[in-house]
Amino acid sequence: MTLLLMAAGSGSRYGKLKQFDDLGPKGEFLMEFAMYDAIKNNFEQIVVITKAENVTFLEEHLSTRLPKHVQLNVLAQELTDLPDGVEFTGTRAERKKPWGTAHAVWTARNVISGPFVVINADDFYGQSAYQKAADFMSANTNAYALLGYTLKNTLSEHGSVSRGVCKVQGDDLLSVEERLKLIQKNDVIIDEDTGLEFTGEEQASMNFWVCRPSIFDKIESEFRIFLNDDERIANSELYLPITIQEMLQANEVEVKCIPSGGDWFGVTYASDKEKAMESLQNKTREGQYVSPLWN
Repeated sequence: MTLLLMAAGSGSRYGKLKQFDDLGPKGEFLMEFAMYDAIKNNFEQIVVITKAENVTFLEEHLSTRLPKHVQLNVLAQELTDLPDGVEFTGTRAERKKPWGTAHAVWTARNVISGPFVVINADDFYGQSAYQKAADFMSANTNAYALLGYTLKNTLSEHGSVSRGVCKVQGDDLLSVEERLKLIQKNDVIIDEDTGLEFTGEEQASMNFWVCRPSIFDKIESEFRIFLNDDERIANSELYLPITIQEMLQANEVEVKCIPSGGDWFGVTYASDKEKAMESLQNKTREGQYVSPLWN
C-alpha cells in the first residue's frame, strides 16, 4: 500500500510553504505525522509530489527519518511532463502554474503499481483514517473511496473555507459539490457564495482518497483533451476530485464514502498554526505519537 502526498502548493494564504513548517513538538513537518500514521498501518511506500526545487531537500530530510523498509519516492510535478507524443509548445509552453491536482497524481504513474491513498501534505487526517483506508484496500475490492469528515469539524475560526460537501446513499458516494465560502453563523453553516445553509453534520471531503492504478489512464485521457483546448490551458486545471467524479458518473468505478472516525485540521491561514501546534503537542502527550517522531 502506498501513501501519496501532494506537497507542491505555494501557501499563498498561509504566507509561506506550510508543508515545510515546523509544527511538531520536535520540529516535525505536518506531513511526517501522516507518514507515521500510514506506516503504523502497514503502508510500505511513501510518494511525495513537490516542486522541482524542493526534491533534493525533501529526499535528504525524509530518507534519514523513515524506516529503512519503507520505499521513498520524491517526485517533481513539472509543466513539461506531458503524455507521449504531446509537445510542450505554443500555448502549453506559455503556461506558468501547475496543471492541477490530477496531474500531480499522474506524476507518480511510473512508481505506483497497487492501491494508494492520496492526501494533502498540509492537512492532518487522524490515525483512524489510515486504519480504515488500509482495511478497505486489503478487502480485495476494485472500488475507490473517499474518507469523509463531519463538516462542522472542518471549519476555520479565522475565515471562510472551501469544502466539498458529499452526497451519499448508504455508503455509496454520489457526488461531491464544492462550496467556496463556508462559514459558521450562529447554529448553521452558510455558503456565502450561494446562500445555501448546512446543518454541519454532512460529510465533507478533505481530499483523502483511496485510488487504484486505473486512475492514471483516466487522467492521461482527460489530460490529452485538456491540452488541445487553449482556453482551458490558459484558465483551468485538472482536478483529482472532478476526474474521480467523472469516472463515477460514467459507471467506470464504484466509490465508497467512509466516515473517517477521526479529527481533521489544516493550516489554511497563518493564524491556524498555533492551534495546529497545540493539537500535535496534546496528541503526543496523550501517547498517540512518540517524541521525537522518528527514532
